[in-house]
Amino acid sequence: MSNVAIIPARGGSKRIPRKNLLPFDGVPMIVRSIRTALDSGLFEQVVVSTDDVEIADVARAHGAQVPFLRPAALADDFTGTAAVIVHALQQLPSFDFACCIYATAPLLQARYLRQGFELLEQHPDRSFAFSVCDFAFPVQRALTLDGQGALHALYPEFRNTRSQDLPEAFQDAGQFYWGRSEAWLRGDVLYSPASLPVILPRYLVQDIDTPQDWKRAEYLYAALKAGGELQ
Repeated sequence: MSNVAIIPARGGSKRIPRKNLLPFDGVPMIVRSIRTALDSGLFEQVVVSTDDVEIADVARAHGAQVPFLRPAALADDFTGTAAVIVHALQQLPSFDFACCIYATAPLLQARYLRQGFELLEQHPDRSFAFSVCDFAFPVQRALTLDGQGALHALYPEFRNTRSQDLPEAFQDAGQFYWGRSEAWLRGDVLYSPASLPVILPRYLVQDIDTPQDWKRAEYLYAALKAGGELQ
């Protein structure tokens, strides 16, 4: 089996400008993902897909390969991850499996990358395996605000249902997505029964889209590092 890690990292992030290159615990954020991918021993190549020359230079300096620059049409605010992975696979030699690893995933651990790969090996009828975590509170009891600032039940039919009687729900943890290369290229749907879950504890999950997210990720990382839990 041959595996490639593909790390999407465009240069034009808006809410946290240049976030892929900002220092996180002393190194550019993207370096955390590159190092974890390399240290896992799972990949024949670790490739960064970027439109940005500076990101490409940093990636190469830390052991990743950047065999192409992503076209501008695939580096805007509307391009989805799947399109970026398909483009990368079309530029690369043939691999059996491709794992998309986000550049802003400093809490990523190699053991969960291994779990995802093992799941796909064990289930040849499935297309993907990716990181998820459970919601801290039942999503069926969520609230929303109307135009006047008043609260409403998002799902009124569950207003009087006990929390313990509601099914557990999970969210995409936003760290990695293992897939068979043929499934990526075929356009199989990620959020579907074609996928298997790699369930992470919530304290290892933090999406980073805003300055507040970044700060929380720093606190989590520092606590995990102090407790010797980063692997």
